[in-house]
Amino acid sequence: MPSRNIERWLWLAGVIIVLDQLSKWLVLAKLQPGDSIYVAPFFNWVLTFNAGAAFSFLSDAGGWQRWFFTLMALAISAWIVSILPRHSGEFRISLALTLILGGALGNVIDRLRFGAVVDFVQWHAAGFYWPAFNIADAAISIGAVLMIIDQLFGKHDSDDRAARSGHGKRT
Repeated sequence: MPSRNIERWLWLAGVIIVLDQLSKWLVLAKLQPGDSIYVAPFFNWVLTFNAGAAFSFLSDAGGWQRWFFTLMALAISAWIVSILPRHSGEFRISLALTLILGGALGNVIDRLRFGAVVDFVQWHAAGFYWPAFNIADAAISIGAVLMIIDQLFGKHDSDDRAARSGHGKRT
């Protein structure tokens, strides 16, 4: 029976939100939009505002996307909080859900404050530049990868039921 205690996961989501907002506060205090600070041959600090979603998807859609992405993130966050108790004893999926939760809420705060998400990490190589991102985006991305790994390699209840009923793979 999985543990129903999700407080530790909610605390972790809170830490992600605080780190995300603190990093954005520091960037906003030091940079102006469009500024770029060289850090390494593959990495710059920049300040951009993304009104869209990942890779600036729908960033020029006219403003409705602010509320769409805010409501979508809040709905996903509520769904995560509702299912987390069922998985709180499963480390990988709970971590994945928590990273997505913290990242989604970190970006919601930006959308409510600024109408767009503050992005500031820019990676580049050989003249190619990836879209700028932030800690919340990184948390969401890592969480999504962990969810995929869990789905591909994790042990699931349906696998256990199939094995007990004799319908599973035999080795």
